[in-house]
Amino acid sequence: MRQGRAPGRVEPATELNVVEGGASAARRPASEGENAIVRELVVLGTASQAPTRYRNHNGYLLRWDGDGILFDPGEGTQRQLLVAGVSPWTFGRICITHLHGDHCLGLPGVLQRLSLDRVTHPVEVLYPSSGQVYIDRLLHAAVFDEHVDVRQRPVAESGVVDPGPPFALVAKRLDHVPDTLGWRLEEPAGRTMLHDRLEAAGVVGPAVGELQRDGVIDVGGRRVRLEEVSVERPGQVFAFVMDTGLCDAAFELAEGADLVVCEATFASAEADLARRYRHLTAAQAGRIAAEAGARRLVISHFSQRYPDETILLDEARAEFDDVIAAHDFLRVPVPSRLATDPTPEQGSWS
Repeated sequence: MRQGRAPGRVEPATELNVVEGGASAARRPASEGENAIVRELVVLGTASQAPTRYRNHNGYLLRWDGDGILFDPGEGTQRQLLVAGVSPWTFGRICITHLHGDHCLGLPGVLQRLSLDRVTHPVEVLYPSSGQVYIDRLLHAAVFDEHVDVRQRPVAESGVVDPGPPFALVAKRLDHVPDTLGWRLEEPAGRTMLHDRLEAAGVVGPAVGELQRDGVIDVGGRRVRLEEVSVERPGQVFAFVMDTGLCDAAFELAEGADLVVCEATFASAEADLARRYRHLTAAQAGRIAAEAGARRLVISHFSQRYPDETILLDEARAEFDDVIAAHDFLRVPVPSRLATDPTPEQGSWS
Protein backbone atom coordinates (compact mmCIF):
# COMPACT_ATOMS: atom_id res chain seq x y z
CA MET A 1 0.00 0.00 0.00
CA ARG A 2 1.38 3.39 -0.95
CA GLN A 3 1.48 5.93 1.85
CA GLY A 4 1.61 9.69 2.07
CA ARG A 5 3.76 11.62 4.49
CA ALA A 6 3.42 10.68 8.13
CA PRO A 7 0.68 12.67 9.89
CA GLY A 8 1.92 15.49 12.11
CA ARG A 9 0.66 16.54 15.51
CA VAL A 10 -2.98 17.59 15.41
CA GLU A 11 -3.81 21.06 16.66
CA PRO A 12 -6.96 21.24 18.78
CA ALA A 13 -10.07 22.80 17.27
CA THR A 14 -11.10 26.19 18.59
CA GLU A 15 -14.67 27.41 18.99
CA LEU A 16 -15.91 29.97 16.49
CA ASN A 17 -16.75 33.57 17.26
CA VAL A 18 -20.55 33.78 16.90
CA VAL A 19 -22.25 37.10 16.18
CA GLU A 20 -25.89 37.21 17.20
CA GLY A 21 -28.58 39.48 15.85
CA GLY A 22 -30.12 40.46 12.55
CA ALA A 23 -29.74 43.63 10.53
CA SER A 24 -28.47 45.61 13.50
CA ALA A 25 -25.76 43.09 14.47
CA ALA A 26 -22.24 44.46 14.71
CA ARG A 27 -18.98 42.61 14.50
CA ARG A 28 -17.75 41.82 17.98
CA PRO A 29 -14.13 42.90 18.58
CA ALA A 30 -11.75 39.97 18.82
CA SER A 31 -10.97 39.07 22.40
CA GLU A 32 -7.71 37.65 23.66
CA GLY A 33 -6.85 34.40 21.87
CA GLU A 34 -9.25 34.88 18.97
CA ASN A 35 -6.44 36.07 16.68
CA ALA A 36 -4.42 32.91 17.30
CA ILE A 37 -3.70 30.64 14.36
CA VAL A 38 -6.78 28.47 13.84
CA ARG A 39 -6.86 26.37 10.70
CA GLU A 40 -9.67 23.89 10.45
CA LEU A 41 -12.36 22.50 8.19
CA VAL A 42 -15.96 22.86 9.36
CA VAL A 43 -18.19 20.36 7.54
CA LEU A 44 -21.71 21.69 6.93
CA GLY A 45 -23.09 18.97 4.66
CA THR A 46 -21.99 15.69 3.10
CA ALA A 47 -24.78 14.45 0.79
CA SER A 48 -24.44 14.08 -2.96
CA GLN A 49 -27.38 14.82 -5.26
CA ALA A 50 -30.11 14.90 -2.58
CA PRO A 51 -30.06 15.52 1.17
CA THR A 52 -31.08 12.74 3.56
CA ARG A 53 -32.42 12.74 7.10
CA TYR A 54 -28.85 12.69 8.37
CA ARG A 55 -26.90 14.49 5.68
CA ASN A 56 -27.41 18.00 4.37
CA HIS A 57 -26.41 19.03 0.88
CA ASN A 58 -22.72 19.87 0.52
CA GLY A 59 -21.13 22.73 2.40
CA TYR A 60 -17.59 23.19 3.73
CA LEU A 61 -16.01 26.13 5.54
CA LEU A 62 -12.24 26.40 5.71
CA ARG A 63 -11.06 28.63 8.57
CA TRP A 64 -7.57 29.95 7.88
CA ASP A 65 -6.35 32.23 10.65
CA GLY A 66 -8.42 35.40 10.29
CA ASP A 67 -9.68 34.41 6.84
CA GLY A 68 -12.28 31.92 5.68
CA ILE A 69 -13.56 30.31 2.48
CA LEU A 70 -16.96 28.71 2.03
CA PHE A 71 -16.93 25.89 -0.53
CA ASP A 72 -19.96 24.58 -2.44
CA PRO A 73 -22.92 25.92 -0.43
CA GLY A 74 -25.68 23.43 -1.20
CA GLU A 75 -29.31 23.75 -0.22
CA GLY A 76 -29.75 24.55 3.48
CA THR A 77 -26.25 25.94 4.04
CA GLN A 78 -27.59 29.11 5.68
CA ARG A 79 -29.16 27.05 8.47
CA GLN A 80 -26.16 24.73 8.73
CA LEU A 81 -23.91 27.73 9.33
CA LEU A 82 -26.22 28.84 12.15
CA VAL A 83 -26.29 25.39 13.77
CA ALA A 84 -22.51 25.09 13.46
CA GLY A 85 -22.07 28.44 15.21
CA VAL A 86 -20.39 30.10 12.25
CA SER A 87 -20.65 33.86 12.09
CA PRO A 88 -21.56 35.52 8.76
CA TRP A 89 -18.41 37.57 9.28
CA THR A 90 -16.19 34.49 9.14
CA PHE A 91 -15.63 34.23 5.38
CA GLY A 92 -14.94 36.60 2.52
CA ARG A 93 -14.89 34.12 -0.36
CA ILE A 94 -17.30 31.53 -1.70
CA CYS A 95 -15.74 29.00 -4.07
CA ILE A 96 -18.11 26.91 -6.19
CA THR A 97 -16.80 23.86 -8.03
CA HIS A 98 -19.72 23.61 -10.47
CA LEU A 99 -23.36 24.51 -10.88
CA HIS A 100 -25.13 21.29 -9.96
CA GLY A 101 -27.74 22.07 -7.32
CA ASP A 102 -26.16 20.11 -4.48
CA HIS A 103 -23.15 22.44 -4.74
CA CYS A 104 -24.82 25.85 -5.19
CA LEU A 105 -28.51 25.98 -4.25
CA GLY A 106 -27.64 27.44 -0.86
CA LEU A 107 -25.92 30.47 -2.37
CA PRO A 108 -29.03 32.74 -2.41
CA GLY A 109 -29.77 32.11 1.25
CA VAL A 110 -26.17 32.60 2.33
CA LEU A 111 -25.85 35.92 0.50
CA GLN A 112 -29.21 37.15 1.76
CA ARG A 113 -28.13 36.30 5.33
CA LEU A 114 -24.89 38.23 4.85
CA SER A 115 -26.96 41.15 3.59
CA LEU A 116 -29.39 40.87 6.50
CA ASP A 117 -26.50 41.02 8.94
CA ARG A 118 -24.99 43.92 6.97
CA VAL A 119 -21.59 42.33 6.61
CA THR A 120 -19.31 45.20 5.65
CA HIS A 121 -16.46 43.38 3.94
CA PRO A 122 -16.75 42.43 0.25
CA VAL A 123 -17.61 38.82 -0.56
CA GLU A 124 -16.12 37.22 -3.67
CA VAL A 125 -17.97 34.43 -5.44
CA LEU A 126 -15.70 32.31 -7.64
CA TYR A 127 -17.12 29.78 -10.10
CA PRO A 128 -16.64 28.28 -13.58
CA SER A 129 -17.30 31.01 -16.13
CA SER A 130 -19.49 28.70 -18.24
CA GLY A 131 -22.02 28.71 -15.37
CA GLN A 132 -22.60 32.48 -15.49
CA VAL A 133 -26.27 32.21 -16.44
CA TYR A 134 -26.95 30.07 -13.35
CA ILE A 135 -24.99 32.39 -11.08
CA ASP A 136 -27.09 35.30 -12.36
CA ARG A 137 -30.24 33.41 -11.45
CA LEU A 138 -28.96 32.41 -8.01
CA LEU A 139 -27.91 35.95 -7.15
CA HIS A 140 -31.38 37.22 -7.99
CA ALA A 141 -33.49 34.25 -6.88
CA ALA A 142 -35.70 36.33 -4.58
CA VAL A 143 -36.46 39.91 -3.57
CA PHE A 144 -34.33 41.23 -0.69
CA ASP A 145 -32.59 44.41 0.43
CA GLU A 146 -29.03 44.14 -0.85
CA HIS A 147 -26.51 45.42 1.69
CA VAL A 148 -23.50 43.25 0.88
CA ASP A 149 -20.81 43.90 -1.71
CA VAL A 150 -20.82 40.72 -3.83
CA ARG A 151 -17.99 40.52 -6.33
CA GLN A 152 -18.30 37.93 -9.08
CA ARG A 153 -15.10 36.14 -10.14
CA PRO A 154 -15.81 33.80 -13.09
CA VAL A 155 -12.89 31.45 -13.75
CA ALA A 156 -12.33 30.27 -17.32
CA GLU A 157 -9.06 28.33 -17.14
CA SER A 158 -6.83 26.41 -14.77
CA GLY A 159 -4.20 28.45 -12.97
CA VAL A 160 -3.57 30.88 -10.14
CA VAL A 161 -6.77 32.79 -9.46
CA ASP A 162 -5.33 34.96 -6.69
CA PRO A 163 -1.61 35.05 -5.84
CA GLY A 164 -2.32 36.26 -2.30
CA PRO A 165 -1.30 37.04 0.35
CA PRO A 166 -1.92 35.29 2.70
CA PHE A 167 -2.08 32.31 0.33
CA ALA A 168 -2.30 31.62 -3.38
CA LEU A 169 -5.65 30.33 -4.60
CA VAL A 170 -5.35 27.90 -7.52
CA ALA A 171 -8.10 26.40 -9.70
CA LYS A 172 -7.84 23.31 -11.90
CA ARG A 173 -10.37 21.83 -14.29
CA LEU A 174 -11.67 18.44 -13.23
CA ASP A 175 -13.33 15.63 -15.22
CA HIS A 176 -17.05 16.23 -14.77
CA VAL A 177 -20.07 17.68 -16.56
CA PRO A 178 -20.87 20.58 -16.36
CA ASP A 179 -17.50 22.36 -16.20
CA THR A 180 -16.00 21.78 -12.76
CA LEU A 181 -13.10 23.31 -10.88
CA GLY A 182 -11.05 21.92 -8.05
CA TRP A 183 -9.45 24.37 -5.61
CA ARG A 184 -6.08 24.53 -3.88
CA LEU A 185 -4.69 26.94 -1.27
CA GLU A 186 -0.92 27.30 -1.13
CA GLU A 187 0.71 29.18 1.72
CA PRO A 188 4.20 30.44 0.84
CA ALA A 189 7.12 29.15 2.87
CA GLY A 190 8.32 31.43 5.63
CA ARG A 191 10.93 31.45 8.36
CA THR A 192 10.72 30.88 12.10
CA MET A 193 12.91 33.21 14.13
CA LEU A 194 15.09 31.58 16.80
CA HIS A 195 15.16 33.74 19.92
CA ASP A 196 18.42 32.37 21.28
CA ARG A 197 20.20 33.04 18.00
CA LEU A 198 18.74 36.54 17.78
CA GLU A 199 19.93 37.28 21.30
CA ALA A 200 23.40 35.90 20.58
CA ALA A 201 23.63 38.09 17.48
CA GLY A 202 22.45 41.16 19.36
CA VAL A 203 19.33 41.59 17.21
CA VAL A 204 16.54 42.93 19.42
CA GLY A 205 13.47 45.14 19.24
CA PRO A 206 12.68 46.85 15.91
CA ALA A 207 15.85 45.37 14.43
CA VAL A 208 14.11 41.98 14.30
CA GLY A 209 11.43 43.32 11.97
CA GLU A 210 14.05 45.08 9.86
CA LEU A 211 15.97 41.80 9.50
CA GLN A 212 12.81 39.93 8.51
CA ARG A 213 12.00 42.58 5.93
CA ASP A 214 15.47 43.13 4.43
CA GLY A 215 17.12 39.75 5.01
CA VAL A 216 20.31 41.28 6.40
CA ILE A 217 21.24 43.82 9.06
CA ASP A 218 24.41 45.35 10.52
CA VAL A 219 24.70 45.04 14.30
CA GLY A 220 27.76 46.40 16.17
CA GLY A 221 29.93 46.25 13.07
CA ARG A 222 28.84 42.72 12.21
CA ARG A 223 26.56 41.66 9.39
CA VAL A 224 23.76 39.28 10.39
CA ARG A 225 21.81 37.39 7.76
CA LEU A 226 18.26 36.12 8.24
CA GLU A 227 19.32 32.54 7.49
CA GLU A 228 21.68 32.63 10.49
CA VAL A 229 18.98 33.32 13.08
CA SER A 230 16.00 31.43 11.65
CA VAL A 231 14.93 28.16 10.06
CA GLU A 232 12.64 27.56 7.11
CA ARG A 233 8.94 27.13 7.89
CA PRO A 234 7.11 25.22 5.15
CA GLY A 235 3.82 26.67 3.97
CA GLN A 236 0.64 24.65 4.41
CA VAL A 237 -1.56 23.42 1.57
CA PHE A 238 -5.29 22.63 1.40
CA ALA A 239 -7.00 20.91 -1.55
CA PHE A 240 -10.69 20.60 -2.44
CA VAL A 241 -11.47 17.89 -5.02
CA MET A 242 -15.17 17.52 -5.63
CA ASP A 243 -17.21 15.84 -8.40
CA THR A 244 -14.72 14.35 -10.83
CA GLY A 245 -13.65 11.18 -12.50
CA LEU A 246 -10.11 9.99 -11.89
CA CYS A 247 -7.85 12.48 -13.66
CA ASP A 248 -4.41 14.08 -13.49
CA ALA A 249 -5.83 17.33 -12.11
CA ALA A 250 -7.12 15.55 -8.99
CA PHE A 251 -3.61 14.30 -8.20
CA GLU A 252 -2.11 17.72 -8.96
CA LEU A 253 -4.51 19.47 -6.61
CA ALA A 254 -3.70 17.04 -3.80
CA GLU A 255 0.08 17.07 -4.36
CA GLY A 256 1.80 17.41 -0.97
CA ALA A 257 -1.35 18.82 0.64
CA ASP A 258 -1.66 18.87 4.40
CA LEU A 259 -5.43 18.38 4.15
CA VAL A 260 -7.42 17.09 1.18
CA VAL A 261 -11.22 17.10 0.97
CA CYS A 262 -12.23 14.65 -1.74
CA GLU A 263 -15.47 13.24 -3.02
CA ALA A 264 -16.07 9.51 -2.44
CA THR A 265 -19.49 9.10 -3.95
CA PHE A 266 -19.40 5.35 -4.55
CA ALA A 267 -17.95 2.12 -3.20
CA SER A 268 -15.84 -0.04 -5.51
CA ALA A 269 -18.80 -2.33 -6.20
CA GLU A 270 -20.37 0.63 -8.05
CA ALA A 271 -17.22 1.56 -9.98
CA ASP A 272 -19.15 1.36 -13.27
CA LEU A 273 -21.57 4.01 -12.01
CA ALA A 274 -18.65 6.16 -10.90
CA ARG A 275 -17.13 6.00 -14.40
CA ARG A 276 -20.47 6.67 -16.10
CA TYR A 277 -21.27 9.76 -14.05
CA ARG A 278 -17.65 10.92 -13.66
CA HIS A 279 -17.35 10.45 -9.93
CA LEU A 280 -14.81 8.80 -7.66
CA THR A 281 -14.96 5.67 -5.56
CA ALA A 282 -13.67 5.86 -2.00
CA ALA A 283 -10.73 3.67 -2.98
CA GLN A 284 -9.82 6.11 -5.74
CA ALA A 285 -9.96 9.01 -3.26
CA GLY A 286 -7.54 7.10 -1.04
CA ARG A 287 -5.27 6.40 -4.00
CA ILE A 288 -5.20 10.11 -4.91
CA ALA A 289 -4.13 11.05 -1.38
CA ALA A 290 -1.48 8.31 -1.23
CA GLU A 291 0.11 8.92 -4.62
CA ALA A 292 -0.01 12.70 -4.17
CA GLY A 293 1.84 12.50 -0.85
CA ALA A 294 -0.96 14.15 1.12
CA ARG A 295 -1.02 14.05 4.91
CA ARG A 296 -4.72 13.82 5.77
CA LEU A 297 -7.79 12.95 3.70
CA VAL A 298 -11.42 13.82 4.41
CA ILE A 299 -13.90 11.93 2.22
CA SER A 300 -17.41 13.27 1.62
CA HIS A 301 -20.19 13.67 -1.00
CA PHE A 302 -21.73 10.29 -0.20
CA SER A 303 -24.44 8.67 -2.30
CA GLN A 304 -27.81 8.06 -0.63
CA ARG A 305 -27.31 4.34 -1.22
CA TYR A 306 -24.89 4.29 1.74
CA PRO A 307 -26.75 5.23 4.93
CA ASP A 308 -23.63 4.08 6.77
CA GLU A 309 -20.40 5.39 5.26
CA THR A 310 -18.25 2.73 7.00
CA ILE A 311 -17.77 0.76 3.78
CA LEU A 312 -16.47 3.91 2.07
CA LEU A 313 -14.14 4.68 4.95
CA ASP A 314 -12.75 1.14 4.95
CA GLU A 315 -12.10 1.21 1.21
CA ALA A 316 -10.31 4.55 1.41
CA ARG A 317 -8.21 3.37 4.36
CA ALA A 318 -7.08 0.34 2.36
CA GLU A 319 -5.20 2.85 0.17
CA PHE A 320 -4.22 5.54 2.68
CA ASP A 321 -3.94 5.56 6.47
CA ASP A 322 -5.08 8.98 7.68
CA VAL A 323 -8.67 9.09 6.39
CA ILE A 324 -11.69 10.70 8.04
CA ALA A 325 -15.25 10.15 6.86
CA ALA A 326 -17.00 13.51 7.04
CA HIS A 327 -20.33 14.00 8.78
CA ASP A 328 -22.38 17.14 9.21
CA PHE A 329 -20.84 19.57 11.74
CA LEU A 330 -17.55 17.68 11.99
CA ARG A 331 -14.48 19.87 12.57
CA VAL A 332 -11.12 18.70 11.26
CA PRO A 333 -7.94 20.59 12.18
CA VAL A 334 -5.39 21.13 9.43
CA PRO A 335 -2.35 19.06 10.51
CA SER A 336 0.36 21.18 12.05
CA ARG A 337 3.41 21.98 9.97
CA LEU A 338 6.05 19.32 9.55
CA ALA A 339 9.18 19.83 11.63
CA THR A 340 12.19 21.33 9.88
CA ASP A 341 15.89 21.14 10.57
CA PRO A 342 16.30 23.39 13.64
CA THR A 343 19.95 24.21 12.83
CA PRO A 344 20.41 27.61 11.16
CA GLU A 345 23.46 28.63 9.16
CA GLN A 346 26.45 29.67 11.29
CA GLY A 347 27.32 33.36 11.50
CA SER A 348 30.64 35.03 12.11
CA TRP A 349 29.35 36.21 15.49
CA SER A 350 28.49 32.71 16.77
